[in-house]
Amino acid sequence: MNILLVGDVVGKPGRQAVRDLLPGVISREGVDFTIINGENAAGGVGLTPDLAEELLSYGADVITTGNHVWDKRELVPFLEKDDRVVRPLNYPPGTPGRGAVVAASRGGVPVAVISLAGRVFSIAHLDCPFRAADAELAVLRRQVRVIVVDIHAEATSEKVAMGLHLDGRVTAVIGTHTHVQTADARVLRGGTAYMTDVGMTGPQESVIGIRHDLVLQRFLTQLPVRFEVATGDVRFMACVIAVSESSGRATAIRALNLACAA
Repeated sequence: MNILLVGDVVGKPGRQAVRDLLPGVISREGVDFTIINGENAAGGVGLTPDLAEELLSYGADVITTGNHVWDKRELVPFLEKDDRVVRPLNYPPGTPGRGAVVAASRGGVPVAVISLAGRVFSIAHLDCPFRAADAELAVLRRQVRVIVVDIHAEATSEKVAMGLHLDGRVTAVIGTHTHVQTADARVLRGGTAYMTDVGMTGPQESVIGIRHDLVLQRFLTQLPVRFEVATGDVRFMACVIAVSESSGRATAIRALNLACAA
């Protein structure tokens, strides 16, 4: 089976790229299960219930999030009622929503998706993502073979460490959050597909999705600036993971970086 993970969808340009390109990618790549990181879908920060439904209607099976999951308050009750959208697992107990979900692929194969958030240079008050993953896997590995982890983190070191920590215990560990696609997609020794960051689905003539003139103004003046999502040169970034259904191990991983028609 083939699993597709789409990198951080940024604003309206990113959502339109998903709308226009995702069906064709699913068809061409023979995708059986699609995961989209949607935490920047609402104007570059956060996700709303309506936009979650929009991304699901385009072909997403599960939507992962990250540090912006709480930026739109209306998403909180949605997280409680719809398990297709997951927040990072390593928020403290009692936090609304869930950090992992099991859903069926097109062929009926159960696929577990775990969302994790890093702590280095990011949300330091969160629970340990390594121990949170270990505890969740103690339960999930008795139920499913195919397990995909989205590690939403700033530090390359934390993502690489997570990949090696989970190698042989999950199907894939894919990094999100930095919006820059890395060139290290590979299958680790234990059969886990790994990529430090899958990249961004959104405008590339930007600073990680935001108008570059506004970001430069902020850097040069150190004054508050209201950021806006950029336009133009929209790219669809993702990775395709080939998986053995019987073992749950990855056999290949390949990055996608596709242009969206103007």
